[in-house]
Amino acid sequence: MIARTWHGRVPASKADAYEAFLHRTGLADIAATPGNRGLIVLRRTMDGVTHFVLTSLWDSVEAIQRFAGEEYARARYYDEDDDYLLEREPFVTHYDVILATGAVT
Repeated sequence: MIARTWHGRVPASKADAYEAFLHRTGLADIAATPGNRGLIVLRRTMDGVTHFVLTSLWDSVEAIQRFAGEEYARARYYDEDDDYLLEREPFVTHYDVILATGAVT
């Protein structure tokens, strides 16, 4: 299994709206992609900025490419992201999952 991790920052005043946007767009698209094994979404606010960390779990690189395209190390964005994000981080990170317990299956 492969974990794909993305990080984004929004002004704290837009955090709730961005979270709702994520559910309608990226999170829904990830969950609907064959080969996706689940999602973890983390959120924290510090000094007026809310950070989101999304970790999606995948069966294979090919499954990630079904969501992200051939250049799967590049972050995937939606046009409306610019209404919220302070910047678009160009790349995501990928990790081999060594152990997953608890709610993650």
